[in-house]
Amino acid sequence: MLGIIFAAIAGALMSIQGVFNTRVGEKIGLWTINMIVQGTGFLITLLVFLFFKDGNIKRIGEVNKLYLSGGLLGVFIIFTVMKGMKMLSPAYAVSIILITQLVTAAIIDCCGLFGTERCNFHFTKILGVIIMIIGIVVFKWKG
Repeated sequence: MLGIIFAAIAGALMSIQGVFNTRVGEKIGLWTINMIVQGTGFLITLLVFLFFKDGNIKRIGEVNKLYLSGGLLGVFIIFTVMKGMKMLSPAYAVSIILITQLVTAAIIDCCGLFGTERCNFHFTKILGVIIMIIGIVVFKWKG
């Protein structure tokens, strides 16, 4: 249950952040807000890390180097979310983002990519994605 709560909070915060970043970016520039978001995120994370002393930075050499590209991905996530929200609308952009996240996560699960345990991908999951896509079409339908 706690995982569902955290996931729901993450979804809400990502949507709010996307709108906030887009509005600020309209005034100061897309890459400027990206720098501010990443910079403040780094500073807050550093303070939390120093306070809680969680983890062991000395083991970073044991990590697959590909997995260290999360920060780089974060830059492009902020960029593409802002562009999507500005060109579409927050609800439409997030709908497409959610479906794409779900399909990508399903492929990762199905293929056992990036060290995840391989899961079976049943027809019901494909049907679920199709229903979500139909939901977006209905959502955007101007009837």
